Amino acid sequence: MSKDFIPAAKPIVGDAEREAVDAVLRSGMLAQGAEVAAFEQEFSDVLLDGRSTVAVNSGTAGLHLGLLAAGVGPGDEVIVPSFTFAATANAVALTGATPVFADIELEHYCLDPEHVSGLITERTKGIMPVHLYGHPANMPAFGKLAEQHGLDLYEDAAQAHGATLGGAPVGTFGTFAMFSLYPTKNMTSGEGGMVSTGDAEVERLLRLLRNQGMQRQYENEVVGFNARMTNLHAAIGRVQLTKVGDWTRRRQANARYLDQNLDGVGVPAVADGAVHVYHQYTITVPHDRDGFVAALKDEYQVGAGVYYPIPNHRLPSFARTEDLPNTEKAAQSVLSLPVHPSLDDEDLERIVTAVNTLAKAGA
Repeated sequence: MSKDFIPAAKPIVGDAEREAVDAVLRSGMLAQGAEVAAFEQEFSDVLLDGRSTVAVNSGTAGLHLGLLAAGVGPGDEVIVPSFTFAATANAVALTGATPVFADIELEHYCLDPEHVSGLITERTKGIMPVHLYGHPANMPAFGKLAEQHGLDLYEDAAQAHGATLGGAPVGTFGTFAMFSLYPTKNMTSGEGGMVSTGDAEVERLLRLLRNQGMQRQYENEVVGFNARMTNLHAAIGRVQLTKVGDWTRRRQANARYLDQNLDGVGVPAVADGAVHVYHQYTITVPHDRDGFVAALKDEYQVGAGVYYPIPNHRLPSFARTEDLPNTEKAAQSVLSLPVHPSLDDEDLERIVTAVNTLAKAGA
């Protein structure tokens, strides 16, 4: 058995990406330009059934600018999960609005519609579910809540490139959606984000806000940011976009193998009508999660990720006192196993052996 370390995540960048970057370097057109425009159109065509997209320099910038373009600001509240990366709540706070933390459901670790319904107030502007780990949130339920209360619906799709629910791609349900293109995501541009929207005015404002408030040089319409994506990053993203479908199928095949062979742990559930893209393959263990992670690494050279050990509402940056029992339970008991496309059969066998042995031993 090979004892090479199996990382929890492994970005894949090959010769085609290098050649694409070299072509941009040779062109001398490094900043936002034709490569970015082409990437936006191709991302829309491949992953979003043609919904408009706007490229930015990070996923967090995408959330921030999307919220601003949707009219979120001081005095507003946006309901978000606490069990997610801090960027979700940070983006709300950066607009001057207040993130209101809701609990998750434990089947898919996504925002719980029932808990959200009890948090809606006259200040609530919108609801922002996260399609966590690559599994779609319950968008039909959130759509009903939004319609009943006159709210906006936003999507944090940072981890969910290609996921669908009821045949509809994530990123097509809300006023806007954000996809992260960070190196460890299912596809990358090196760094960057993509924002999708079906609202022409939101799209116009996104394009203004990412470029110092202007579409034509020196004609600044609003106060904006420098959140542009470069042609260099877009060139990487365009190549990755041609590969992400095959990579997703490999992730799903790896997940099926793990589903069928793991024993003594809770494996990921998939909702009816949902297509999970397995950004993470997240399991629950019955005892000592942190010891389990350490033993995987030390005894079997298998990496594992813990996402997210400190819920957002308990971070020093927010320091709230909400009672979110499902969030607390998940934060203490879940870990994510390698599921990335670089795994081979021997890697998968070692992961299964390690997890089953440790689960049985109570390590």
